[in-house]
Amino acid sequence: MTQTSSANSPQTTVKVLSEALPYIQKFSGKTLVIKYGGNAMTEDDLIDSFCRDIVLLKEVGINPVVVHGGGPQIGELLERLKIESRFVNGMRVTDSETMDVVQMVLGGLVNKEIVTQINLAGGKAIGLTGKDGQLIKARKLKVKHKTPEMTAPEIIDIGHVGEVESVDVELIEMLANRDFIPVIAPIGVDAKGASYNINADLVAGKVAEALQAEKLILLTNVAGLQDKQGQVLTGLSTAQVDALIEDGTIYGGMLPKINCALEAVKAGVHTAHIIDGRVPHATLLEIFTNAGVGTLITNHS
Repeated sequence: MTQTSSANSPQTTVKVLSEALPYIQKFSGKTLVIKYGGNAMTEDDLIDSFCRDIVLLKEVGINPVVVHGGGPQIGELLERLKIESRFVNGMRVTDSETMDVVQMVLGGLVNKEIVTQINLAGGKAIGLTGKDGQLIKARKLKVKHKTPEMTAPEIIDIGHVGEVESVDVELIEMLANRDFIPVIAPIGVDAKGASYNINADLVAGKVAEALQAEKLILLTNVAGLQDKQGQVLTGLSTAQVDALIEDGTIYGGMLPKINCALEAVKAGVHTAHIIDGRVPHATLLEIFTNAGVGTLITNHS
């Protein structure tokens, strides 16, 4: 007789389902906006686990909305096309030629691959960019750059890099109500029809705000927000996060992501989560288990 390991035993499966039940009941009918990128979008096993997670969420009555990035894929194609990449304050300078590549990669290759994988997992995904149905109205991002010797910051034009002016949720809500899973590429358009590449975290945050989502989930390449000793912090109020920024615990590359989460929660999103996308089934672990796998931020003390 074959012995079943304790980790894979029927008892363990039932215990996991039992633990998940209260969360399924709590979040049924609610909207979750999930930013998908990094390692979770480039490693086959993580792609599979993410897509299965999204389908399972939909199957239990939760409405997931996926916003994806694609920086590494854009860089790879630019390199193959021998188009030089330049960065200012961590943002890619995007001229018209580069913007064409951005739209091909984000709105085409990456978006349709995610849609395909979700559909293969049994879901009904539809790919969008912010240009579809006037979903994301954008404006040019003004980048300020200042060095110690400068008396005032200079404004640098980095091309077709934008920020979100407004989000029209009508198309998203229509799709969700018809049991589709929207998959959104972070490309917006301005009043004159110019296209803009927008940071996917920022798009996810603004989409979550516009939908008044239950949760904003940002998949990252780190375990979550950490204190100065490297311990992951969770269950934080917005006031506590503001204090951590003030005392220098949060700095550098984590700041934009944290600010995005903070803004969303302060604007009415119930909770924001920064979780480790390198962990298989990270989304389900964060939503349906007591322990979670990342940092939770709420507007409640």
